[in-house]
Amino acid sequence: MVNDAPDDALSERAQQLLRALIENYIRDGQPVGSRVLSRDSGLQLSSATIRNVMADLEEWGFVTSPHTSAGRIPTDKGYRFFVDTLLQVQPLDGAAVTEIRRQLDGTHDSKKALVAAASQLLSSVTHLAGVVTLPRTPVATTTQIEFVGLSENRVLVILVFDDREVQNRIIQLERHYSSEELKRASNYLNAQLRGRTLAQLRAELLRQLRETREGMNQMMLDAIAVAQRIFADGEKERLEYVIAGETNLMGVAELSSVEKLRRLFEAFNEPRDVLHLLDHSLGAAGVQIFIGHESGYQILDDCSVVTAPYTSGDSVVGVLGVIGPTRMAYERVIPIVEMTAKLLGSALNLRR
Repeated sequence: MVNDAPDDALSERAQQLLRALIENYIRDGQPVGSRVLSRDSGLQLSSATIRNVMADLEEWGFVTSPHTSAGRIPTDKGYRFFVDTLLQVQPLDGAAVTEIRRQLDGTHDSKKALVAAASQLLSSVTHLAGVVTLPRTPVATTTQIEFVGLSENRVLVILVFDDREVQNRIIQLERHYSSEELKRASNYLNAQLRGRTLAQLRAELLRQLRETREGMNQMMLDAIAVAQRIFADGEKERLEYVIAGETNLMGVAELSSVEKLRRLFEAFNEPRDVLHLLDHSLGAAGVQIFIGHESGYQILDDCSVVTAPYTSGDSVVGVLGVIGPTRMAYERVIPIVEMTAKLLGSALNLRR
């Protein structure tokens, strides 16, 4: 049974030993014994004293003993305390910043190419998996909707945003609508737009349905039925991401079992869980760190994910990050992720 640490938190001695243990384990990947801690902690303590402190840390859930090893390794809770309390992150030096800026210098021919370059950069610098979501398009005002009937109850929807950007979508309807019915529906919806976004149009139509449904004629109800298909299809749109360096994880001892790698690569190829995690980071301020089970997704229980949002103008438009083992060099990864997010935003602003 794991007991909570005392209310006055860990003693300075316990913190120094925990830091030394985690730094050793991150570097070497081997359980850490009292002899190593005596050498590396900078404390003049006997092996017996160190073993007693380690027993306390294990009881409180910060470390654990794998198998019958005399040494100990950090738990997710230990890593969390280390990251939040003990870690001393150093800013990147000027040469590293210059190199990141050079690789994101704005010469890429599209935003997707720029995002791919950022993902590859994160992977190559950290030797882990780099992931970057494609920038979201800022919310635009819908200025026109038109419908074109297709075969098998399908309709082409032509959406015009801000009088210049055109998007085409194909929706599936419950029944066949004639060209005249589609024209009446588009006329009705265009009259409702008045500079609204699609989300605002949806809210207005729902309000009308609640308040005046009994008085609506069939034309109005048909228009709203067609519009609801646009909203339903739009809600399926999610973040997209580019990932690089997945194969780097094959060399990580904690992830090297065939079954773990298979499940992890399946998660990358069917990215619902990863996208959901990144989506949560969109609203975060600065770097977010999900350690092991904190992600909420079992497939990532042996991983840590370090993310940061990036901006275009004044708006957050995407998230980037690094996926690796919980035994990652956080003091290196965190400033790399933070600076790459900042410089990717600057590169995007140059393309506006």
